[in-house]
Amino acid sequence: MKTRRDFLRATLLGASATWTVPMFVENTFAQLHNDTKDLAVQPVTGKDGPILVVIQLAGGNDGLNTLAPFADDAYHKARPRLAKKEKDLIRLSDYCGLNNSMPWLGSQFKEGDLAIVQGVGYPNPNRSHFVSTSIWETADPANRSNTGWLGRYFDNACSGSDPTVGISFSKTQPEAFGAARNPGICLSTPELYRWINGNDDSKTAEEFFSDLNRPDAPVEGGSIAMAAGGKTGAIQGESNLSFLERVALDAQVSSAKILEIASKHKTNVQYDGTPLARSLNLVGRMIAGGLPTRVFYVSHGGFDTHNNQMGTQDRLLGQLDSALKSFMADLKQQGAADRVVVMTFSEFGRRVGENASGGTDHGQGSCLFTLGQGVKGGLYGKYPSLTDLSQGDLKFTTDFRGIYATILENWLKTPSKPILKGAYEKLSFMG
Repeated sequence: MKTRRDFLRATLLGASATWTVPMFVENTFAQLHNDTKDLAVQPVTGKDGPILVVIQLAGGNDGLNTLAPFADDAYHKARPRLAKKEKDLIRLSDYCGLNNSMPWLGSQFKEGDLAIVQGVGYPNPNRSHFVSTSIWETADPANRSNTGWLGRYFDNACSGSDPTVGISFSKTQPEAFGAARNPGICLSTPELYRWINGNDDSKTAEEFFSDLNRPDAPVEGGSIAMAAGGKTGAIQGESNLSFLERVALDAQVSSAKILEIASKHKTNVQYDGTPLARSLNLVGRMIAGGLPTRVFYVSHGGFDTHNNQMGTQDRLLGQLDSALKSFMADLKQQGAADRVVVMTFSEFGRRVGENASGGTDHGQGSCLFTLGQGVKGGLYGKYPSLTDLSQGDLKFTTDFRGIYATILENWLKTPSKPILKGAYEKLSFMG
């Protein structure tokens, strides 16, 4: 298998010497040459290092019915139809219990591998999906930085890494991956596959994309797009056009490597056919193949439960539980379970009171999961009061940036202050 370094040196660098090559390509190749020199002397790799898997529960997951305060009368009064009774929960304390759609996660809590942080949020909360997601992903409630917290991690701690340092399974690049130099890549839509490959064969593109996402089958191709992040000007003298050339070349090289690696591993673990399970199946293959990725980003949507929440949220949480059960079993079978920590997040929780449509509207504060052998299981933070509210919403008790600081410093082993642009109190769910 040719490495990215081999590819660049054997083909691209030679081409840059010809008189017909435009200046922007020459500049791009010069930069790539520098990159490969860096790789030759500084082989930054995540093959044996810790890995973070981020799962976005998109839409605003209702934390009150995920970690339900069954012993609080105010909870049952505010939600006469939606409140969970103790018998419908996996009891975690005298006050609250886990939604019983997640039996495997409940078992992990009891085994000490699941930490649940209560009352997570940020100052001056915003109920817009777009704005609040942006705040979580930039870790910047005040100014919404034009880079993401994971992108800043790539820039600060992963210099010289492959573009595959971060991989997102989403149609568009997560704002969290926004970076000055290396924004990672995203597995994306057939439309972007056509753009990258310069053809308009929609049938072929659909087949490739379908193959990529089909569980338990050899991977023969796929649709991989360079994340639309990164910034022009990060490399001195690089023009906008050179920047586009550089990221496109990185995407093509990474595409071939990812597909080759993913096709080699086939697990005996059975995954469901849900999009989340398929994505985690692919993450498992990539880890098994030794891809030097430090952060994988996966989205699990549908949590915007304004109507008929009962059933919908339970189903989605059940899918999360099943997918994680398979994924962690897969990692254990590979001998990689001790290298991976999973973190979930959602842009906001829901209002305390249910609405007239059997659902809940956008609110504040929610719970967050971290899972893995590197986690000290238990309940962290303080459950927000259900009577001391802010305009009908929970008041957050744990700043989400403290969770990021904990993961950056205690799991990814890098100082958090330059990445989070401030110092935040860490939690004790990691040693």
